Amino acid sequence: MSLPSAFRLVTPIDEEAPRRAARLQELGIREEPDPEFDEFARSLAHELEAPFAMVNIIGPERQYFAGLYPSSRDRGVDAERDPFRTMACDHGYCMYVVTRKHAMALDEVMDYHLFANNPVVDEIGIRAYLGAPLIDGTETLGTICVVDTKPHEWGTEGVAFIKARAAELVERIHQRARLLKRPG
Repeated sequence: MSLPSAFRLVTPIDEEAPRRAARLQELGIREEPDPEFDEFARSLAHELEAPFAMVNIIGPERQYFAGLYPSSRDRGVDAERDPFRTMACDHGYCMYVVTRKHAMALDEVMDYHLFANNPVVDEIGIRAYLGAPLIDGTETLGTICVVDTKPHEWGTEGVAFIKARAAELVERIHQRARLLKRPG
């Protein structure tokens, strides 16, 4: 059972949110479902044998899963109204990845007092997390992550894999931005 919010540890302060929002806009990334990101999340989940994966765009007031597996379409839900596309910043573990700018693996979230009382433990049943930041020069655009409802040993291979996939996605984002800027 989760502790009341007054007893939970504080989510890290995200001082980069305004710069991140500006950079995301420059790159053409918005808080909207993105089929390419959904497919990226699907691939990530399958490759890491996890039931859920996300491409997470973190704003100043909420997290938005521009890429989600299972996607809204997979679940037969209108993507624009899908309640699973958004999450409060104090839910989950991606805020720690964004503010630290480092990948993070939690094989069993209950083993870490800092993470065991996060609302996603009781609300969604999350027991394992693996995430990496999407680093664009000096800015962190968001994260990619996979989560599991049972403990999952990610290992050093899993961490290396998700970091490589994060770098790959940032390159794809840059390629898309270059294509958008080309005169048509």
